[in-house]
Amino acid sequence: MHSHNFYDVTVWAAEHQLDVFADIGAVINAIIAEIKQRQAQVDVKDGGKPGATIFIPAGDYHLKTQAVIDVSYLKIVGTGHGFTSSSIRFNTTPDEIKHWHEVWPGGSRIINDLPGNQADEAQGAAILVERSGNPRLSSLEFENFCIDGLHFVADASGRPDVENTYENGKTGIYIASANDSTRITAMGVVYCEHGITICDADALTIDNNFIAECGNCIELRGSGQASKIANNLIGAGYKGYSIYACNFGGLLIAANNIFPRGKSSIHLSHVTRSNITSNRLHSFYPGMLILDQGSSENLVEGNHLLRDHEPWAPMQDYDNGLKDNFGMVVISGDNNSVIANHLSQCIDAQYLKFPAGSDPRPVAIKVQAGSGNFIATNHIVGTTTQTAESKALASACFNTQVAALLTTQQLQALPMLHVVVTAEACANTVLDCGRAEELSIDLSANTVRALP
Repeated sequence: MHSHNFYDVTVWAAEHQLDVFADIGAVINAIIAEIKQRQAQVDVKDGGKPGATIFIPAGDYHLKTQAVIDVSYLKIVGTGHGFTSSSIRFNTTPDEIKHWHEVWPGGSRIINDLPGNQADEAQGAAILVERSGNPRLSSLEFENFCIDGLHFVADASGRPDVENTYENGKTGIYIASANDSTRITAMGVVYCEHGITICDADALTIDNNFIAECGNCIELRGSGQASKIANNLIGAGYKGYSIYACNFGGLLIAANNIFPRGKSSIHLSHVTRSNITSNRLHSFYPGMLILDQGSSENLVEGNHLLRDHEPWAPMQDYDNGLKDNFGMVVISGDNNSVIANHLSQCIDAQYLKFPAGSDPRPVAIKVQAGSGNFIATNHIVGTTTQTAESKALASACFNTQVAALLTTQQLQALPMLHVVVTAEACANTVLDCGRAEELSIDLSANTVRALP
């Protein structure tokens, strides 16, 4: 494909005596500079700045200079998202790795070699999107390439297994400026402390990506509206969020498959009039879905939530620090609807943790604060079984986790509190979510209909 507005990074770099494999960031910046020089007029025959496409063929590209995007209508596209599990690699013995077919992520892979843990979080981003003035940046697209943070580093714990800290100060894509109609599709992001961080988004699409083994996967900060996070495969580390959004209205979170081990699968802070529907959430810890800071008038419907115990030996010493009375779903806000979700907790009693003197039953749904919340027809299943402690090698990670998911035989009932409404919450409605003894609700301050 040849066009004045189409740039193959390998061809363009060769023509300009640059080494794209040593520093793709410098090449992208040089291409953007040329685009700005060629498209300098803002209004030529009802056009003038159509933007461009930057194409990254399959290959390993180190990034030593941050790529800075300050133009609209730019698409960066590769030939494959290239994701593979770095966590399994770093928890596998060198003797076993000698027999592997491949070791690192692949596809069109950008390796973030920027120094991490800088004072400004944005400085560690492989791609920084930022521009002042008007109008806001529009129609940026990132598609079908991989961003790899390569390694995690030591944290404050002093633990020797530094590749399991989920910290390195690196980010895949950081959009710092207000933006409209950004599209992030078919991407792979691995081993970054922050996968994708976007501020002040309008009409954002994050769709069909594989963002996992990052400290945090998707973070929508500042504020925003009318956006969607859909059809993604996502899994953060035990310190961070798989999906986080704040000060957002009209957000659609749908049909995502969210793996362990994020400290929360979805955390919404002051998010209103949004939908969380048809997602599959799996976590090894409480606090899977949190609506706080007055998150109100949201619909949480038709999701499947599973909480169980970490079956893979290398990661069994980690958790998010929350006790099991915290709740799988926790709400601090008004007029939310939590309807027709399936919540499963399948865990041996020996792994449950409670504050001293508290009710020794894990909590499924908790209304921490707020009024007018409608919680109805949620199916809550608690089971426990005595399973052998996993001593599996890292290479058996897949088999170990699949076996744990498929175990449904020889299960015993696990007593649970299906719904808890605290004294700080009132005028909420809870219908058909558990028997009377499975509910902890002030009947004088809330409307309740228990299962017979």
